[in-house]
Amino acid sequence: MKGLYTILDTAFIEPSKATEVALKMVEGGARIIQLRAKGLPSREIFHLARDLRVALPDDCTLIINDRPDIALLAGAEGVHLGQDDLPCHVARRLLGRDMIIGISTHNLTEALEAEREGADYVAFGPVFETKTKRDAERPKGLKALKEIKEALSIPVIAIGGINEGNIKDVLETGVDGVAMVSDILTSEDITGKVERLVSLAGG
Repeated sequence: MKGLYTILDTAFIEPSKATEVALKMVEGGARIIQLRAKGLPSREIFHLARDLRVALPDDCTLIINDRPDIALLAGAEGVHLGQDDLPCHVARRLLGRDMIIGISTHNLTEALEAEREGADYVAFGPVFETKTKRDAERPKGLKALKEIKEALSIPVIAIGGINEGNIKDVLETGVDGVAMVSDILTSEDITGKVERLVSLAGG
């Protein structure tokens, strides 16, 4: 998990446009895409995930948010789990060793636990104030982000309020990658936006 980690969130785009938007991100250089489709029926999430995996190039990693079952059945490369989702070790029993498991974390205790349970990476945040998630915690800041990175041996992805204007400050903490949602999905030129972000994030 390195560089730009893009999130395709159906809170920002119509589900029917998910594949079209994903391909625009790929054209801009995105190679990691997470499907976040909170609130949609399981059947619809599955079809979205399956359609994305068929449409995306083989070198693009598809991660499904919250749903290990759908990630497995749709042929995705991995799943991203929150603190209220299935525990990492349980998801690992379902998915096996080869699929990627990422965990959302908000403090050092959660991050270390995710690493102990066998997570392949953690996302830490929100780094800055964000309106992407209504239930987001208070901003953690760059100092906490750097502490998490220094404490873990697995990749750390920064998330929350990151945009083209502050991404360099985030990367200076040494994190492996940055996850972005609204700055990309609200852009009038998604491909161009991703191109600039990939250049800044180093991949």
